[in-house]
Amino acid sequence: MTVRQTIFIIIFALLATGTTAQQETPVKSMQEIAYPADTKKIALPDGVEIAYVDRGQGAYTLLFVHGLGTYLKAWQKNLDSLSGQYRCIALDLPGYGKSGKGDYAFGMSFFASHLQAFCEALDLQNVVLVGHSMGGQVAITLALQDDPRISRLVLIAPAGIETFSEAEKTWLKAVYTPEVIKNTPPEQIRRNFIINFFEWPDDAEFMYEDRMFLRETVEFDAWCRMLPQCVAGMLDEPVFGRLGQIDLPVLILFGENDALIPNPYLHKDQNTQQIAQLAQSGIPGSRLQMIPRCGHFVQWEQAAMTNQAIRAFLDQ
Repeated sequence: MTVRQTIFIIIFALLATGTTAQQETPVKSMQEIAYPADTKKIALPDGVEIAYVDRGQGAYTLLFVHGLGTYLKAWQKNLDSLSGQYRCIALDLPGYGKSGKGDYAFGMSFFASHLQAFCEALDLQNVVLVGHSMGGQVAITLALQDDPRISRLVLIAPAGIETFSEAEKTWLKAVYTPEVIKNTPPEQIRRNFIINFFEWPDDAEFMYEDRMFLRETVEFDAWCRMLPQCVAGMLDEPVFGRLGQIDLPVLILFGENDALIPNPYLHKDQNTQQIAQLAQSGIPGSRLQMIPRCGHFVQWEQAAMTNQAIRAFLDQ
């Protein structure tokens, strides 16, 4: 195996995201990507603009927080179903999708503070944070601040439970670089998406198409710089040791066939069930549900089971 192949394996095993090199001068913008017609934008007090959709009403406000390399469209199956009973809001984190771009200090605390500012700007109450992957770690980070607006947590294949040694952190940071992201070829991009699923669904094809469009945009270079900072933020702002401080009802969902958590190359001696049980044992009173025939992208691949689990959790 070549050094280049080894680098790719480690990167793809972390969270399976990537892009490919630009072939010509970019003239497009991420603002052109097809989004729900009801997408709104709001400027936070520090000037960062947040794109979001806001549907339905109910006793709970579900705030959906996407993971590394995705955006609010990743929640459309959940919004369509759950907005009939609850107020459902999905947003693009700063730097992602159609939200504001800038040279920000990307990390878990940065994202959590902007989630908090977003809740304050919309005067949201009785908020249920629903976080996927990196978004799960962001949600935990905010929950640890004891914000009275946050009433419950739903953690879907959350980052922050699997832990890494200092040597592993250093290695991952060294190989997950803007240059590697920028030069990932199209065929590998598709494989990166496929590894997120137990079985690749046809209705997820837009994810690949949007990613290919992204490489032609003026925001592409900033995107390539941002992702390694997000990875470093997950590694440098651990939450596992503080899980016991969460004093909220918590639902944890993992796909039984998650190929990304735990890292299959660095942690071959662990499995997804073990990581999930670590989360449950670390958070007092939390509820764990393993979803069969499901990979890392739980809320898309098994949307009906995810939505049913969230309803049961909120009804208890």
